[in-house]
Amino acid sequence: MGSLFRSEEMCLAQLFLQSGSAYDCISELGELGLVEFRDLNPSVNAFQRKFVNEIKRCEDMERILGYLLREIKKADIALPEGEVNPVAPLPKHVMDIMEQLQRLELELSEVTRNKEKLQKNLLELTEYTHMLRITRNFVHRNAEQRESVRPQYEEFPFLEKDVVMDYSSMQRLGAKLGFISGLIQRAKIEAFERMLWRVCKGYTILSYAEIDECLQDPYTGESTRSVVFLISYWGDQIGQKVKKICDCYHCHLYPYPNSNEERADVVDGLRTRIQDLHTVLHRTEDYLKQVLNKASESVYTWGIQVKKMKAIYHILNLCSFDVTNKCLIAEVWCPVNDLPALRRALEEGSRKSGATVPSFVNRIPSNDTPPTLIRTNKFTSGFQNIVDAYGVGSYREVNPAPYTIITFPFLFAVMFGDLGHGVIMAVFALWMVLYENDRKLKKTRNEIWNTFFEGRYIILMMGIFSVYTGFIYNDCFSKSLNLFGSGWNVKAMFDHGPWKMDTLQSNSFLTLDPNVTGVFTGPYPLGIDPIWNLASNRLSFLNSYKMKMSVILGIIHMSFGVILGVFNHLHFRRKYSLYLVFLPELLFLLCLFGYLVFMIVYKWLAFTARESEKAPSILIQFINMFIMQEGSGEPLYPGQAGLQVFLVLIAVLSVPVLLLGKPLYLYWLHKGRNNMGMYRGYERVRRSSEEEISLMRAHDLEEGNSLDSHSSSSDGQSEELDFADVFLHQSIHTIEYCLGCISNTASYLRLWALSLAHAQLSEVLWAMVMRVGLRVDTRVGVLFLVPVFGLFAVLTVSILLVMEGLSAFLHALRLHWVEFQNKFYSGAGTKFSPFAFSLLHASFESHGLL
Repeated sequence: MGSLFRSEEMCLAQLFLQSGSAYDCISELGELGLVEFRDLNPSVNAFQRKFVNEIKRCEDMERILGYLLREIKKADIALPEGEVNPVAPLPKHVMDIMEQLQRLELELSEVTRNKEKLQKNLLELTEYTHMLRITRNFVHRNAEQRESVRPQYEEFPFLEKDVVMDYSSMQRLGAKLGFISGLIQRAKIEAFERMLWRVCKGYTILSYAEIDECLQDPYTGESTRSVVFLISYWGDQIGQKVKKICDCYHCHLYPYPNSNEERADVVDGLRTRIQDLHTVLHRTEDYLKQVLNKASESVYTWGIQVKKMKAIYHILNLCSFDVTNKCLIAEVWCPVNDLPALRRALEEGSRKSGATVPSFVNRIPSNDTPPTLIRTNKFTSGFQNIVDAYGVGSYREVNPAPYTIITFPFLFAVMFGDLGHGVIMAVFALWMVLYENDRKLKKTRNEIWNTFFEGRYIILMMGIFSVYTGFIYNDCFSKSLNLFGSGWNVKAMFDHGPWKMDTLQSNSFLTLDPNVTGVFTGPYPLGIDPIWNLASNRLSFLNSYKMKMSVILGIIHMSFGVILGVFNHLHFRRKYSLYLVFLPELLFLLCLFGYLVFMIVYKWLAFTARESEKAPSILIQFINMFIMQEGSGEPLYPGQAGLQVFLVLIAVLSVPVLLLGKPLYLYWLHKGRNNMGMYRGYERVRRSSEEEISLMRAHDLEEGNSLDSHSSSSDGQSEELDFADVFLHQSIHTIEYCLGCISNTASYLRLWALSLAHAQLSEVLWAMVMRVGLRVDTRVGVLFLVPVFGLFAVLTVSILLVMEGLSAFLHALRLHWVEFQNKFYSGAGTKFSPFAFSLLHASFESHGLL
């Protein structure tokens, strides 16, 4: 947990891997997740690297695994449950896995192809059966018309009456009658009919009827409605046109029997073939399911192995070979504390491969800025993500996350303080914490739920702190709780105060006056007295209370951020920043806004309720402090004017020190070092390790300082100082800090505003919803209260918990990012991304493997 306060100390190391054991060593490092590899071949194309063929083989296996997985999901076969973490396969076993995958792919593709052919044949036979059945109905419909035509036309039973009458004239012209039957999709029948009429000029007759059941396409799996049609036409030319039109509309054409006997034979043959196809198709599906069940037993394991193998070859492509091509050289960033584990991993990899020459690690100096590693657990990871969303911390600078664990939920609760809402939020978060290992809760596709679940500990802390502030505000669903008895004596209000019994009966809200003697018996033990919930001046009292509380909390929070900067100055050995940066910043903040907090607390302690009417206004006193006027009223305390002038002078004088102190000191230090060459402090630091010097140099550059007073050059030559650049950065910092102290203090008033808004919205919701149900005091009112309470619960969760909670969360986020972290936190680092197989599991689904 030490790295939670400051990032882990990192070092750059070289790995010397023997060619025969490199694969096993990288596999061991991937299982442990200790190091981040650097690319030693940045100028080499990805297709020209050493292990590109191995990566292509892995991609082929991934393609096969994706195909198997899609077929398994299509067959609705469950993958084996449980956490499986097989090791990366050895290179000599890769060909066995490849052969098994290819054999499964070939077998599965053949069975699937045969199944599709059988389904297509079954569909055609089914369509043919429907066509024969429906066209037979056409025959029965036209049977009544046969008696009205001449006997020589009885061999054409499917003609309409007028068509048969016209056939005599067509026969004299030598025309030949033909039939085309088939199926077409229902959505195309109208356009098909219009096209036949326009192209064939009425020399065709179209009869059609819709099929009762839906037919499924074997290729797409979609169910469609089809229509059986029968077209009678005259002449071969018309018949050719009809066939082309049918082809354009993708009609399924089937031969039409010329007689009833032929029709019956065809129907019997179709029935037998359909039964045989059902039997064969059922056996094919059983065999296909057996193949998929066999594949499902190993597809998850193979997927992990292939992913690991591909990652290993990708890392090997980042390495470079020595001159003998027998040793691979890799450069890695590694935490200093993990160096022993790194050596053991290399020894284990060499032992597994049976290498005679072991692989080893060598720590090397570097001027590059290392990545930032902060170790977290399931509780601290959520708060660390909040900080990292602003920016990953620079190497070895103070980490705000451990302080955010307390301040973030507390500032949220100040804006959200409600006992009832806090309990609901805490119970919901506690349920997620207790069932955090449930696979159904962890593996969902709902991004909103995943966001809530990942921040379950943050929500739990926010709920607990909201319960605390709810007790302080004495607010529970907009109602106060009288737990300890009020500090106001109601009887004394009528004995000593101006109120009478008729006044109490005619007014639902009364103004509380603390100046009446004997009315106020003592303070409420915890939080705000519940009697304020009945007073008409309740909002005025809470306005004053919460506004001053917001200012006090804001000044304390910002001062704490300035103090945390001390640890950065001390760690990076910039002691001059304590006197030239930290001290002026703290004096400027405390002399002006710290004095404002002093006046608020002093007025609370020095003036009683009776004297409060004559007490001077803090706001007026604070304004007079800047214009250096005593004002017309009485001072807040003796000697106030002189102290205020002194504090303003200290604050004003701290600005030029903050603006010019650091640039002038660095310029003097640089000039003196060039003239004498024997600055003791410089010599002491130069003798320290090159790694510490490079870290200080990197941090100075991040702070905007172009001068590194502790040069890391091996030849000891001093670097040139760009004074204009240093002065420009310090000027920006000074202006930003001085103006920020004013704007940031005003920004903390959002604590007051959102707290009042939440309380008022809760009170409005109670008055408009819940009070309506409570007014009905009959037996029917009990039944009426059930839906009213349901509506109240829904609105409470959706508006007060979700919407108001999200609003308070975002404002607390802004207070930490802008008002707190900018006092000491730069957030200009890069996150440590170790080579770890555990990070590959999250990418399975996105790559189509799971």
